[in-house]
Amino acid sequence: MALSEIKKYEQDGGEAKEIAQYLPWFPFKGIPRFYDIGGFLYEPAIFQKVVDIFVDRYREIGIDSVAGLDARGFILGPPIALALKKPFIMMRKKGKMPNTVSSDDYKTEYGSRSGLTVQRDKITKGQRVLIIDDLVATGGTLSSAISLVKMLEGIVVECACVVELKMFIDPPADSGLPSRSKLFKDLGHQDVPVWGLISEDILTNKASLPEGYVDDGEEH
Repeated sequence: MALSEIKKYEQDGGEAKEIAQYLPWFPFKGIPRFYDIGGFLYEPAIFQKVVDIFVDRYREIGIDSVAGLDARGFILGPPIALALKKPFIMMRKKGKMPNTVSSDDYKTEYGSRSGLTVQRDKITKGQRVLIIDDLVATGGTLSSAISLVKMLEGIVVECACVVELKMFIDPPADSGLPSRSKLFKDLGHQDVPVWGLISEDILTNKASLPEGYVDDGEEH
């Protein structure tokens, strides 16, 4: 089954709207709306629904392994990989694993980041890899992961995220926002599809914050 034939779960469809209720946003790291997957992780039935949706989507398209990105991809990826009976691969920050290859440094909506790493014996030539993360915005982290798979001559079947911020896909030139489409094209990744179950259009659940709440993120 090709990705183009998968119609069961549409972005912002009925299942997505239910899950979105458990994805509150906070002002965090200087960003007005930081979407917190801890909301649905705290609800076993909703967490299970997320896993089931991703398993259903990828069960029949032919993947060889699931790669999760440090750190939230380590939460979402393993149960999906186990249900699909496929190996799980960690893509981590530098200095965390032995026998690795590293991608170049990259930028995110939070600032510059060192490249990700993967153990060089976990991906082989022609291996079909599904990349999992919680959210895609500018695409910087995903582009780093894609580069790792290509360095080892694997094939990225798709990058799958619970949340996709569409505002970064191809913003107007005068918006000042980084463009994910341009980034992927510049890196030669325009052939890699990205899919998100939920977009910012239905993420309207503002977190209930205590009096005196202060943005306590590390960067501003």
